[in-house]
Amino acid sequence: MEKYFDIRYEFDVPTVHKSIEEQVASGNPGYICVADGNILTMVYKDEEYRKVIDGSMFSICDSSWVPKFVRWIYGYERSHYCGSDIFIDIVRQRKYRMIFLGTKQTVLNALQQNLAKENPDVTGMTFKELPFCTVDEFDYKGIAEMIEHDGADIIWIALGAPKQEQFMNRLQPYLKHGVQIAIGAAFNFYSGLADAPQRCPAWMRKLHLEFVHRIFKEPKKQIKRCWGIVTTLPAIFNKERKVKKQNK
Repeated sequence: MEKYFDIRYEFDVPTVHKSIEEQVASGNPGYICVADGNILTMVYKDEEYRKVIDGSMFSICDSSWVPKFVRWIYGYERSHYCGSDIFIDIVRQRKYRMIFLGTKQTVLNALQQNLAKENPDVTGMTFKELPFCTVDEFDYKGIAEMIEHDGADIIWIALGAPKQEQFMNRLQPYLKHGVQIAIGAAFNFYSGLADAPQRCPAWMRKLHLEFVHRIFKEPKKQIKRCWGIVTTLPAIFNKERKVKKQNK
């Protein structure tokens, strides 16, 4: 793992999967954050949220821009690993029993049907809508008991940031085993529903323009989010440059 911008990233994809496998085998619970530009900004602004992210096993880098920032500041070549990619990669492995929590039941039902084409085992797995409430109002003990009864090794959480990371952090003390992974909009992307938000085309991802696609699809939500990221970046850059000088 490497720490940049106050986030402990694991950039190496084989290591990500090996760490998940080892954590599941250990029988101990843990959680993984999928850190995009929005999380980068919130970690900088909110000390309590930073502790939530720091309490994870590690974060995978869901932003194609963070590796560029690392290269500009440190000269290191790093790559990103999107939450949507780790999601479908693990589903296709057919190695784990999984449980899918969050979003609307209609999306979850479509997701289950669509994922069965990639992994027939998911037809016997649990897809459960979580109540629409604040992070303080969830019945964490009850949810943990449901997961324990299910026997899931991987617990997929899709509640949107920052709620999904806070949810994982609060649920972990009640869990006896299992790795939680927060993957945001991946449930929508892989549901196959025509009216669900879709991931941008590969050519846009290659040009680091996924944020443009999201702005057009969800302007009210994404313009505010992107503005927060852009206006915070200079301070984040300056802070990391100071960290670099201190570590010389």
